[in-house]
Amino acid sequence: MAVTLPRKDTSMIERENSFYIDGQWQDFTDVERLPVVDPASEEVTGHVAGGSARHVDLAVAAACKAFPAFSQMPVAERRALLGRMHSLLKERAETFAQALVMEMGAAISFARASQVPFAAEHIRVQMDVLETYQFVTVDGTRATAKEAIGVCALITPWNWPLYQITAKVAPAIAAGCTIVLKPSELSPYSALLFAQLMHDAGTPPGVFNLINGTGESVGAALSSHPDVDMISITGSTRAGVLVAQAAAPTVKRVVQELGGKSPNILLDDANFEEAVPKGVLAGMRNVGQSCSAPTRMLVPAHRLADVEALALKTVEALVVGNPLDPQTSMGPIANRAQFERVQTMIKAGIDDGAKLVSGGLGRPNGLNQGYYTHPTVFSGVTPDMRIAREEIFGPVLSIMPYKDEEEAVAIANDTEYGLGAHVQSSNQERARKVAAQIRAGQVHINYPAWDGAAAFGGYKRSGNGREYGVYGFEEYLETKSILGF
Repeated sequence: MAVTLPRKDTSMIERENSFYIDGQWQDFTDVERLPVVDPASEEVTGHVAGGSARHVDLAVAAACKAFPAFSQMPVAERRALLGRMHSLLKERAETFAQALVMEMGAAISFARASQVPFAAEHIRVQMDVLETYQFVTVDGTRATAKEAIGVCALITPWNWPLYQITAKVAPAIAAGCTIVLKPSELSPYSALLFAQLMHDAGTPPGVFNLINGTGESVGAALSSHPDVDMISITGSTRAGVLVAQAAAPTVKRVVQELGGKSPNILLDDANFEEAVPKGVLAGMRNVGQSCSAPTRMLVPAHRLADVEALALKTVEALVVGNPLDPQTSMGPIANRAQFERVQTMIKAGIDDGAKLVSGGLGRPNGLNQGYYTHPTVFSGVTPDMRIAREEIFGPVLSIMPYKDEEEAVAIANDTEYGLGAHVQSSNQERARKVAAQIRAGQVHINYPAWDGAAAFGGYKRSGNGREYGVYGFEEYLETKSILGF
């Protein structure tokens, strides 16, 4: 039975002096104490240990020691380990959901319905991959072997804390790699719970290690470490660049899932009464704190007024407030720095002359404490405006008019990013043709269900490599040719 985590009691997960290294929690005196702030109250709820290069060395050494045996573990045993991880995550779902509320302000209903179940699904998908994957294929006298790449450093973000951990840990385990995880220091509680889950699942010592800390200390040490064979980072484009630069001298593999500014093209034959509300909610899901959020809604110019009215009606129905209230649809922004960024970008939209349809600066009425922001919709947004070009990472939607399909595709591709995109049309073949022209790693036609096996990753400055399903799994493998087999 899962234990509900009380709102102000972090005793179950608070680790002020310890990291998980070589199969156990190890206490250290030479650590920083990093505060964890509840975004709903702006109060410090606890502290976690902040590591340094010395702690990274210990964790990497443990992972190196464990790699030879774990990489040769029979596939059936690795799949069984994933099965135990999956079962424990399902059993402890409520505890993880409560932690997500505390660490990043996720609405409890959203944490229960999306953040935790999707995280569990990443593990289940990797179990499916292992059922059928051929690690050795033979063509005549030539064999091609797929082998675990080695020690993997996994750097995860604060916006989908648990979901991004399992999206990396599960395929690494499936492949036979050993791991050093650095979660975001801004939302570390779910990672601590996950480390305990890995222990309870019977993970061999050294296979999974956790070092909390900042990007400047732990992230940099992992990126440059000569004994780390691969880095996988989900974060901002700036962070991804820094990791790649630090990793270059050791020629390690770098997989990056970075920023986005995803378009949502509503073609003129779309069902606007359905497409607009769904598009608004998709752009503001997780309080807009998703790198693939479709925050640019491209609509026919002659339908602009209709779209504005439908968007306004949708936003007005959103309930912003206490994330522990099951009726709340949108909690606070996850941290102060991001709250201030969102406010800056809303002001930029106003200053650049975009039409403010709904929302605006400041907190919603009655919410005087916490990082709450208005769900905000701008219209008449042009491609040169900051709100159309920069990733905001908040509940801010830009409605952009276009004159014809060709211009819609041009606007969609007029970005340095290329992570996700959406196309809405009543004509499936037409939607497919438009989707084929968009330079993005994942395109959604008519709001399909989330698919944990679909390749996820970006073109351009949205990153390199892919996550999820077999595509993410293969990032953790090296290819060996054996001639004369």
